[in-house]
Amino acid sequence: MTVERTVLLWFGRASQDAATHTNLSAVRTDGKVLWLAGDETASIERLTADDEDKPAEYGDERTFRLADLVTLPGDDPDEEADIEGIARTGDFLWAVGSHSLRRRQIKEKHSGPKALKRLARVTGQENRQILVRIPVVDVDGLPTLVAEAEIGGERHHAAAVANHDNLRELLRYDEHLSPFLAIPSKDNGLDVEGIAVQGDRVYLGLRGPVLRGWAFVLELRPYVNPAEPGRLRLREFEDGLPYRKHVLDLDGLGVRDLCPSGDDILVLAGPTMALDGPVRIYRWRGACQAAMPEIVRGDRIVRELELTYGEGDDHAEGIGLIGPAEDGRVLVVHDSPAADRMTADGAIVADIIRLPG
Repeated sequence: MTVERTVLLWFGRASQDAATHTNLSAVRTDGKVLWLAGDETASIERLTADDEDKPAEYGDERTFRLADLVTLPGDDPDEEADIEGIARTGDFLWAVGSHSLRRRQIKEKHSGPKALKRLARVTGQENRQILVRIPVVDVDGLPTLVAEAEIGGERHHAAAVANHDNLRELLRYDEHLSPFLAIPSKDNGLDVEGIAVQGDRVYLGLRGPVLRGWAFVLELRPYVNPAEPGRLRLREFEDGLPYRKHVLDLDGLGVRDLCPSGDDILVLAGPTMALDGPVRIYRWRGACQAAMPEIVRGDRIVRELELTYGEGDDHAEGIGLIGPAEDGRVLVVHDSPAADRMTADGAIVADIIRLPG
């Protein structure tokens, strides 16, 4: 991987105190701004570029609490939503939670029976089980998230797929994925880690499970019933199911992010389990024109780049096209950034790389 240049990401004190800046899990470019999320909060962050054409840094952070925009399923509105993917299309921003379970970790201070007991504990959080669509309006020249807005002569509300419609419920009888619903994410259980939206198609990339080396991407067709403006429903496909499964040959890796590029989708791929690498970017050719469930292999899925990674740190978690799609420049943000990605005055260093061809 060749880094063309780097940019600095400046976060405010609240995000630094919450460690959002070192737990980045999703990014999407949007003209002069970046939309970002960390996996320990229930908010979406907006940073603004110093130069829209060739940014050197993004700052002036603004935080949008999800609970101020949409009804969350959890009792605590600030319980983490583990946002793992952001998409921006038309007049809306989309965000998806991981929908995952988590296993407690053994820490340095734990030993013996206490350590084993901790490792046996599996928990879930309701706010992780969300797919949300939020209106975006222009305020003082910047895209801004709002709970409702007049768009195209119609009133649109922030809306969510949640509660009994959430993805875990929909998959409970799935022949491939249902056995993995009770398994934590880092153990090859269900874990949504990317979203791409093109027209009425919403693609969700799964870090896990990976089955015999095949990674899954789910395709949904959400819509809003005017009688329930705050709720997203899912259209059924020809087989009567509200989702379509695509399986991708990512050389045994799972999906870590998705990013539309014309009719293609760029796939950031990495290990399903608690491993550092390898980490790669693939191109799923013609993804946004798929007319049926696809087995994506051969020349339909092309390995574009190998990304660098650290030992226990510097994990690429989000990618977003920066500049015109034909330029092939991608911004990459990292979870657990290495020490040399954190400047002495508090900024985080993100990479801009150029795809081959």
